[in-house]
Amino acid sequence: MSDYNFKPNYLCDMHCHTTRSDGLCTPKELIDLAAGEGMNVLTISDHDMIPPNTVEVDGKEVDSVEYAKSIGVNLLKACEFSCDTDVDDVHMVAYGCDFENEKIKAVMEDIADSKIESYKEFLNRLNSLGYDITLEEVLNYGGQKRSEKEMQKKLIFNLMADKGYTRTWSDAKKMSKKDKRLNVRRRKPNPVDIIKIVHEAGGIIILAHPYLIADEVSLKGKTVSRSEYIDNLIEKGLDGIEASYTYDKTSYNGNMKKEDIIREVKEKYSDRVKIISGGSDFHGDHKKDPDNPRFIGECGIDYDYFINNELLKKLI
Repeated sequence: MSDYNFKPNYLCDMHCHTTRSDGLCTPKELIDLAAGEGMNVLTISDHDMIPPNTVEVDGKEVDSVEYAKSIGVNLLKACEFSCDTDVDDVHMVAYGCDFENEKIKAVMEDIADSKIESYKEFLNRLNSLGYDITLEEVLNYGGQKRSEKEMQKKLIFNLMADKGYTRTWSDAKKMSKKDKRLNVRRRKPNPVDIIKIVHEAGGIIILAHPYLIADEVSLKGKTVSRSEYIDNLIEKGLDGIEASYTYDKTSYNGNMKKEDIIREVKEKYSDRVKIISGGSDFHGDHKKDPDNPRFIGECGIDYDYFINNELLKKLI
């Protein structure tokens, strides 16, 4: 494991992952790293998973929010929902809602079932093409034992990179998108339904990494631009959109520079949504010494913006 040493650009990170989904740091490790950086606000937003109420400290389970606060960090419990069966990378982060809400739990259960079906088929197709990756390796990746319902596709991409089939996990993701033989669609919730359910559960909902969505996508059977697709979400009640994001370190396949995307998102949407968010999409990449690890606070928002935003300030 490489040393973790980074001075954050932002003191509020609204988008991070742990071993509960496809990250390599436990929730406690993530909180401890954030405290070491002097972060004001940290978010645990694992993929399609109810956020942890507790973390293990010295062999005891303690409240996760209280533990974070005891070492100087405001912890936000969130969930990043993967949405839309027909459009890739429509990810929406829910904050501040009742994650015990029956509708949310039902969505989580359906998502878990769909992942088991589609990821097993994805592995079968990889195997048929000569990629030696097993289900057992996915479920035990990084020394973290998982059930089939806790599978994440990025873990498969990690293994493809680890075994030398691609240079990085993001290259594996790009390759699988281009190769139609590996195009396995899984059942995902409608993003408009997620907006409604999260609001009913008392939360707020933000569109993550909007420019990972392709330039042209399908909406109600028609081909529309990315902007038109996002417009539809805003019309249906989307609370915010992520501007500051690590596009240069993920699977972004466009031609714009990260800084230009951030500026464009702010210009297009600052007057149309209530929150302009930001996050690193931290996954603990530094543990595997990749060329381009993402760091907590590398992208995010300023604390002054957070505490002066009518919706965000209610989260702490």
